[in-house]
Amino acid sequence: MPSPDLPAWVLTRRRAMGDRIRAARLWADLSQEQLAERTLVDRKTINRIELGHHSARIDTLFLIADALDVPLADLVAP
Repeated sequence: MPSPDLPAWVLTRRRAMGDRIRAARLWADLSQEQLAERTLVDRKTINRIELGHHSARIDTLFLIADALDVPLADLVAP
């Protein structure tokens, strides 16, 4: 069964989180491929998370925060 449509504010916050992840990755001077290797997550998934097209699992967010050496809160806080 398909999931119900999400409220616009959820999608907006997901895109903002993707922007923060991208900024932290660029600050760390990493490509999406390098981040993918460090997190054992597919590069396409990293790309979809950064674009806000993919709802990241909390475990994936933990791995991304650790690989970027930033607190998880810095990536997900509104």
